[in-house]
Amino acid sequence: MPARSEYLDWLLEQLAPLGSLRPKSMFGGYGLYCDGVFFAIISDDVFYVKVDDTNRPRFEKAGLQPFRYDVKDGKKHLSYYPLPESALEDAEALQEWAREGIGAALRAAAKGKKRQ
Repeated sequence: MPARSEYLDWLLEQLAPLGSLRPKSMFGGYGLYCDGVFFAIISDDVFYVKVDDTNRPRFEKAGLQPFRYDVKDGKKHLSYYPLPESALEDAEALQEWAREGIGAALRAAAKGKKRQ
C-alpha cells in the first residue's frame, strides 16, 4: 500500500464538495471513488480522470495525453487523462474537470447496465 501523500490529502480536500470521496490503494497509487463511482487514478502525484468519447475532445484540445504504463511489449494506455496545470491552481476548475471524470464513469456504468 502506498504511503498516503500530502498531494492525495490536498486533492481530497479540494474535491470534497463533489460528494463522498474514498481513495483505494491500487498498483502503487490510488483509485478515487466519488459516491461509490470509480472516476480517477492518482499515480506519482498526478491526478487522472476517466474519459470517454463524450469528454475526450476537451482533454485532447488542452493537449493532454492518456495515462500510460509499461508492459512487456511496449506501453499501454488507459482512458484516464491528467488535468491541465491551470485546473490545479483553482478549486472550482479542479472540481469542474473532476466532474468530467465522474460523468464518464457514470456513462460507462449506464452502458454496462444496458448490456445486462
